[in-house]
Amino acid sequence: MYPIDFFYRSARLRPQAIAIKSGSEQVRYGELAARVDALAAAFQALDPAQQSRVGICAPNSVEHIVALLAVLASGKIWVPLNPRNSAAELNRTLEVTIPSIVVVDDKYREGLRLDSVAHVVSARGTHAASLADLVSQYAGCTPAPNTASMDAVQAIKFTGGSTGMPKGVMQPYRAWKATLVNQIHAYRFDEHDRYLLASPITHGASTYILPILAQGGCHVVPEETSPHTILRSLREDGITTSFMPPTLIYMVMAAGEEAGQREFPRLRHLVYGGAPMPPEKIRAAQKFFGPVLATTYGQTEAPQIVTFISAEELAREENIGSVGRMALLADMAIKDTEGRILPGGEVGEIVVRGDLVMAGYWNMPDKTAETIVDGWLHTGDRGFLDERGYLYLRDRLREVIITGGFNVYPIDVEDVLTRHPAVHESAVFGIDDDKWGEAVHAAVQLKPGQQVDAQELIAFAKEALGSVKAPKRIHFYESLPRSPVGKVQKDAVKREVRAQIDLQH
Repeated sequence: MYPIDFFYRSARLRPQAIAIKSGSEQVRYGELAARVDALAAAFQALDPAQQSRVGICAPNSVEHIVALLAVLASGKIWVPLNPRNSAAELNRTLEVTIPSIVVVDDKYREGLRLDSVAHVVSARGTHAASLADLVSQYAGCTPAPNTASMDAVQAIKFTGGSTGMPKGVMQPYRAWKATLVNQIHAYRFDEHDRYLLASPITHGASTYILPILAQGGCHVVPEETSPHTILRSLREDGITTSFMPPTLIYMVMAAGEEAGQREFPRLRHLVYGGAPMPPEKIRAAQKFFGPVLATTYGQTEAPQIVTFISAEELAREENIGSVGRMALLADMAIKDTEGRILPGGEVGEIVVRGDLVMAGYWNMPDKTAETIVDGWLHTGDRGFLDERGYLYLRDRLREVIITGGFNVYPIDVEDVLTRHPAVHESAVFGIDDDKWGEAVHAAVQLKPGQQVDAQELIAFAKEALGSVKAPKRIHFYESLPRSPVGKVQKDAVKREVRAQIDLQH
């Protein structure tokens, strides 16, 4: 049973149920299945080869969901192309993956090198044959059966690429299926769930598409993803679940405070991910939205849900810093630098094995061999398990700051800085230093209208952490640089700060 088959089963059982709502448009399961069948047959007619690649560059929309499901149904490989990324990054992805079909929204065509793509299809527009044209042309057709193994690749998703060359993560059918089962088991999705697509389908939100459809639920696609629009949809569209990066959650909270709106009658799961959320921010979000905040731990190489902590668990103060316990179809351990599994309470690298693990990096066999060792995926993240099996993250291996012989974990310092009433967000990193080896630096974005000087913040951190872990310098930013999905680009900040220091010397 392939991941797409879970959707088809729901379509047979509940053909009249609403699968997607976008503005005034409502698409029922039976109609959606017919569109997906027709488009999948069209993709196969355009390129009969199984496991050929299809790129999709479009904002969240009904058309985007139909195109994604059709790629899955046609036995091809999905290559997500986030339209918020630079043209250079998108063109590199096209060059590396060589898709035979690219679905692109007309407004994102500019700058894309599509001359070598055999078939360009407009998601919405007139520059090429459109999805609607293909669905109409192949209406009533069904795609040829998929014969690929569960180890075959379903998607190639590129990592952020903030350092070095971005890596194309090959996610196999088995990983998608394991993710689907993990999500349904963790959240107990059913036909009453309404999922708000507030973050890009090209990223973490995509992992919720099939689990919701598998259970007969409905996806709600907002006309835009402004904080006020999301706030209104959470309140008025009966939303039960949504996934957002922390930055977007903060923006929605600010919009709600401004409008005096904080009633969300059906919301059960507001899942944050993509970046850590400090304890003070977690408490603030729980106060604003109610006891609905949940989170997962995973990465592109082990999609989305290696561990899970429910809203009920996260509401308990003893769990406030945890990302939960292992998901149903996940196996995880903590290892030391010699590859030995560590007992509870000891910090080491988080490793994962099982169906959830990627097939490897696209055209990077050496990097794959470095990352998957004896069946274990080495995540590059550090953490520890407590006696109850709850995972607590420390930091990326490369982000540990060694200052004066002591290890400093940036997340610890960021947690403290965020407690200061003037601080909106911070990014902590190490800078080479003749005296300390590395000195702790912090880039800080203040809340609107707030003021605080560097020495006050350093003293605030020293009181909580001691002088070793407290930042030696504070760098104020009106707005911290972010990736297209809202993550603070710590490496970009670090490069800027280092360049400024070099100029001063």
